[in-house]
Amino acid sequence: MVAGDISSGSYNMKLKVYKGTSLMSENALLDMPTGVAAFLMDQNEPRTPAVAVASGPFIYVYKNLRPYFKFTLPALEVNPLEKDVWDQAKEDKIDPLTLKEMLDGIRNKAEIPLSVRSLRFLMLDPQEMEAFVNTYKQLPLKCQTVITCMGTLKKNMADEDAVCCLVIGTESGEIFILDPEAFTILTRVSLPSVPALLDVNGQYDIEYRITVACRNGNVYILRRDSKRPKYCIELSTQVVGMVRVQKNIIIGTSQEMLLGYSQKGKLLWTVTLPASIMTMALLEQKSRSIQAVLVGLKNLEVHLYRDKNLLSVISTPDIVTSLCFGRYGREDDTLIMTTRGGGLIIKILKRTAHFEDKDTSPGPPTGQSIKLNVPKKTKLYVDQTLRERENAVAMHRVFQMDLYRLRLTAARAYVKAMDASLTPVSSTMQEPITLNGAVQGIGPRFKLILNLQNTSVNRPSMQLLISFLYDEQLYQLKPAFFKVPLLVPGLNYPIETFVDCCTNKGISDIIKVFVLREGKSAPLLTAHINMPVSEGLLAG
Repeated sequence: MVAGDISSGSYNMKLKVYKGTSLMSENALLDMPTGVAAFLMDQNEPRTPAVAVASGPFIYVYKNLRPYFKFTLPALEVNPLEKDVWDQAKEDKIDPLTLKEMLDGIRNKAEIPLSVRSLRFLMLDPQEMEAFVNTYKQLPLKCQTVITCMGTLKKNMADEDAVCCLVIGTESGEIFILDPEAFTILTRVSLPSVPALLDVNGQYDIEYRITVACRNGNVYILRRDSKRPKYCIELSTQVVGMVRVQKNIIIGTSQEMLLGYSQKGKLLWTVTLPASIMTMALLEQKSRSIQAVLVGLKNLEVHLYRDKNLLSVISTPDIVTSLCFGRYGREDDTLIMTTRGGGLIIKILKRTAHFEDKDTSPGPPTGQSIKLNVPKKTKLYVDQTLRERENAVAMHRVFQMDLYRLRLTAARAYVKAMDASLTPVSSTMQEPITLNGAVQGIGPRFKLILNLQNTSVNRPSMQLLISFLYDEQLYQLKPAFFKVPLLVPGLNYPIETFVDCCTNKGISDIIKVFVLREGKSAPLLTAHINMPVSEGLLAG
């Protein structure tokens, strides 16, 4: 296992190699590592993969765990105004404070960004500026970008031991594809924003797709021979994780959502997660042809999803910051996790493990998407088809007649149930609410209890009102109008009121209950409460 240790982020950064849980070797890095990838550079025997480490504007290539080659990104165009200002400082025409004011003005107005030297100078305290200028003013001004993400792309074959090209994203908003042998730039594509995450699929010489998540919240899909992105997925939040599963793209966002998209950018499904996403990785068990997504969450859990279905949950002692699944040593299916506190967790998938879909999201069950094994056409089926063609009009009339009878029967049963008030439970499709009513007491004062419950998964109900319709000669309600509090999903909210009977004739009636939304006259929900006969008359 090869890991880039960022340490404090400013010094003591190393490239570490582990065998099992033991540290084998480590190499010092000059800058913070932003990506590590293993790839085959050539067809020479023995087939030993090289390790590429992206750090600052450089890619360090190691072979046999020894430094082999260093690739440097091409320099960017220097802002002419910035160069002129530094030339004046070189000739001692301006002092450091004037230099700072001029560079600050250039940074706010110029389209070409400032170099790293100018940005560091603007961060200094006044007493440190003069020493900085004296140190760097004689050196040529260079504008160098840095690498933000890195991946690998098969050159011309899809085999596991095929030669791979390096794909890198830079701070200047560009994607580079590098030749694995000469390390020349094969393809260069500009993006509207800075790439943050990469997913590469296909072969460079045949056809490939590069999915890029950028800092502007958009995901771009690049194809072979395209000078600009082929498709664009616009999101309302930042992307924190991205994995390709077969032909679908699984995206994790900063709003605790897992989104499934097609490779053309069509939204397929969404899943709400219980905590923020820290990292994502692909789980691929080739022996069973299983592909799933591992999602590390901030609540000390790692969730395993296949499409939108939850397969398993792994609890961890610390927050997981990176995931990797694959062959490790003699085990084909090994999950390696690193934690925020610097811990290393290695788990081996059982050979007898069986994954079952647990669909926690609302909607149709998982089995509904499974295709039915439709049998072949039989002679009886063909005869029935011919009969339906010949008697289509008559059959349609019979169907319409039966449909009208069914609707009439259903309407009569509904009216009968409403009149008899067989059940004081009601619900609506407009608002996911159930209402249950109960009457307590023998009279003349009754206690009316209404139980409201929000049946949605994660959407609260608010701005609701309750009103009653009743015969004022028989009953009195105080109060007869309520404001309903915010209904949290899954909780039962009892609302109580008292009903006073105003007659001793031994008769009863129904009380209609309406649930309305503020500003709307049409009720969202209606229930009929069948009142019992009072045993007496209320005094006074």
